[in-house]
Amino acid sequence: MSINRDPNYGRLLANRYQLAELVGEGAMGRVYRAKDTVLGGVTVAIKFLSHALLNKNMRDRFEREATISALLGEKSIHVVRVKDYGIDENKISFYVMEYLSGESLNDVVAHQPLALSRFFTLARHICLGLESAHQGISFNGDLCKIIHRDIKPSNIIIVQDPTVGEVAKILDFGIAKLILANASQTQSFMGTLAYCSPEQMEGKELDSRSDIYSLGVMMYEMLTTDMPIMPQNSSFGGWYQAHHDFKPTPFSSKLQIPAKLQDLVFSCLAKKREERPQSVREILQTLETLQQKPQSSKKPEVKIQPKPSKSSKPSKDRKSNQEQTLKATPSITEICLQASWPKDKPLKKIVFARFIESPLGEIPVLSVMLDYGDILNRMSGVRYNQFLFLNYPHPMLLWITLLYSQEHGPRWLPCYLDLKSEKGQRISHALAEKGSYRILFFALNQPERCQHVTKSTINPENCRMLNQWADTGKMNKYAGTPNSAKKILRQELEKLKPKILLKIQAVTTNYSNDISG
Repeated sequence: MSINRDPNYGRLLANRYQLAELVGEGAMGRVYRAKDTVLGGVTVAIKFLSHALLNKNMRDRFEREATISALLGEKSIHVVRVKDYGIDENKISFYVMEYLSGESLNDVVAHQPLALSRFFTLARHICLGLESAHQGISFNGDLCKIIHRDIKPSNIIIVQDPTVGEVAKILDFGIAKLILANASQTQSFMGTLAYCSPEQMEGKELDSRSDIYSLGVMMYEMLTTDMPIMPQNSSFGGWYQAHHDFKPTPFSSKLQIPAKLQDLVFSCLAKKREERPQSVREILQTLETLQQKPQSSKKPEVKIQPKPSKSSKPSKDRKSNQEQTLKATPSITEICLQASWPKDKPLKKIVFARFIESPLGEIPVLSVMLDYGDILNRMSGVRYNQFLFLNYPHPMLLWITLLYSQEHGPRWLPCYLDLKSEKGQRISHALAEKGSYRILFFALNQPERCQHVTKSTINPENCRMLNQWADTGKMNKYAGTPNSAKKILRQELEKLKPKILLKIQAVTTNYSNDISG
């Protein structure tokens, strides 16, 4: 029996991306899951644009649209990031996106309406992504304002972020315009009929208010699972008539949708664009007014000792011995505070990893030297960590720690671990096992003793990868130099910094001060 196997399976694209299974297919192209072999097998999604896009005039336009989409992904965490793009040996255009494990909004609203609290959260995320696009991206000295042209639930993916929880992201910015501009027929149309604005159905020049109409259709569906208007038949002509002439169906009173929210949705669905909200910012302001924001304050951690049962009350001697043992055992923080700056390390602003001995065994720590004033400025800010692994040309881990305060800005603490060395492997395994690490701060003019200690937590997925990367480094037989690997990772860090800062700035006012990527 013959098996039809996808010829792209296992293919190495651009000498970097190893393709795996096909995960999606539509009018705009095919999407594959792949691994980035340059960055340690990080999973990515690769979209090949449809064959209909190919002609001699396409390359410049494709490069422009892909670059603008990539810049937009760096600007907003609510837009799926485009990481790379190119044209393969068959002259087929492709672009590389972050791979997101989540569900589409289409699946979420298929069976029941969203609860109002969840609606407000997701609608706000979508609006923030749209606002970033509508405001524009600077490209070659020009401000390029981006219209999506195909806003619908299947182009919204919802992922679970370890930092902020549920996050909505918008897919396929710029791609509808790319396809439409290359269409050979003068009467060509690109969009999804059920969500198209009246002016889009007419083939007019579009602006941000067309996306706002599509957003209105989608918000109605999020709140009801139904469409606000339905045609007499599903043809282009049927939908044309519906979007131009039919009034939206009123909300059912059973849904208990606030009147002001109903008014907002219907204003987005106005037939004339002059009667809709003129910017997404107007919609955001209304949503924020309607949304009841929970008061969040981080309470200090209180350790409560379990009460002994009445039937097993300890004797006075036993209780005394327990108290003496507890008093005699210093905490990890106390042990760290007694640490001094190693004599073999220069007295300068550097970051390095080491172990500290404690009653619980070896504790992985980052030792950091800064000005004393800078240390004080960072104690009340946000802590963030992320890890990047490079297997080739040399197994190297970039351990990124960021200290951020709204007043003093970011302080980056990058640390490189050579995973071909035994020490690097041990530290990587220890980070995975503990799920956290301490940061020890030393002042330039007082190196004899640690000035401050703080703890940073590592999310479970990163712990799993740290173990895997340490094992990979141990088996690695490449002969490249550590410095060449550090150079590549340093470049990746510079690309990541704006994205990390966007993420931090989006959550600093609502979440705790310990964040992991």
